[in-house]
Amino acid sequence: MKKILALLLAVVMLFSLAACGGASNGDDIKVGFICLHDEKSTYDLNFLNGVTEVKAQLGLKDDQVIVKTNIPEGDECYQAAADLVDQGCDVIFANSFGHESFMIKAAKEFPEVEFCHATGTRAHTEGLANYHNAFASIYEGRYLAGVAAGLKLNEMIAAGKFSANEAKMGYVGAFTYAEVISGYTSFYLGAKSVCPTVTMDVQFTGSWYDAPEEKNAAEALIAAGCKLISQHADSMGAPSACENAGIPNVSYNGSTVEACPNTFIVSSRINWAPYYKYMIETVKEGGKIAADWTGGIAEGSVVLTDVNTKAAAANTAETLKTVTDGIKAGTVKVFDTKNFTVNGAALAADHKADVDTDDNYTPDTAVVINGIFEESKFRSAPYFDLRIDGIKLLNEKF
Repeated sequence: MKKILALLLAVVMLFSLAACGGASNGDDIKVGFICLHDEKSTYDLNFLNGVTEVKAQLGLKDDQVIVKTNIPEGDECYQAAADLVDQGCDVIFANSFGHESFMIKAAKEFPEVEFCHATGTRAHTEGLANYHNAFASIYEGRYLAGVAAGLKLNEMIAAGKFSANEAKMGYVGAFTYAEVISGYTSFYLGAKSVCPTVTMDVQFTGSWYDAPEEKNAAEALIAAGCKLISQHADSMGAPSACENAGIPNVSYNGSTVEACPNTFIVSSRINWAPYYKYMIETVKEGGKIAADWTGGIAEGSVVLTDVNTKAAAANTAETLKTVTDGIKAGTVKVFDTKNFTVNGAALAADHKADVDTDDNYTPDTAVVINGIFEESKFRSAPYFDLRIDGIKLLNEKF
């Protein structure tokens, strides 16, 4: 009798261990998501839409997905992650750059759970088997959005609204991080590819989400003579300023056409559903998530909204398709060093970027290959931080 009881106890213990140590059955997987803001932020709404999409794709039930919103970039992130572990999550994803150190803290404490982080830089240097970074080649989408902007400038020049030498764009940026620099530079290069005389002013807000400050920045850029505005900030501040002033706008993270029907041209965004699907299916199958993962246009991770023909130049959609095909085929390279200079000089063939980030942002990796600055090749997060000619920074906030 004692042997039977001991055997039963052993079986119970085995089942208990299986329940605690990750997804014992693919159908039982549970996923946690941590978001900096909520659906009022275009940035976070984009992630939340991805959650809805992947739930439908994989047939996940509501009780298999837990979403935490409005989680600051502080120890609150670690606490949220720990709570998701307590609720049985097998894989946890956080969406903001400042969440990284707290996700790493959680990954070290809970080695049986997988932790994935968007926009981070440290997975390839931390060496944790259960901590991973992900991003997308959004510079491809921003380049395409820039092409649409350049076409609009050309149309306005042809209509006599201003001269070619007055073709100045404005850009509302959050911080002077490489992510933002890479984004506004690729946008500018896209515009310059079709409107060679274009210049651009950048106004930083010092915040990812501050609607009044973003609106003020856009209004200041318009007052300074900018003929078109784009942004890397997360509120409706800049688009609403453009709609009020009748200035064309290229948005980010989703269409603003309902609120800005007269000025919205197009928007690029990262589609996070492909990464979510990869992340979840890898855990379900007992595989290993890549330390760094990057998807682009070809993978469906970078997408454009429909072009708003009411505001866009004629034939914008057709031109964007041609350039998109070129990016996919490899004949169009966003950061081709022939197409920009730094302080009047071509970029050195042996130029190094800060890929293995340290406190001093020391350049450590040669990133120019056959004349192309290879963004997001050596880690998922952007590391293009060059201040190229033609772009003027009006202020710098970190």
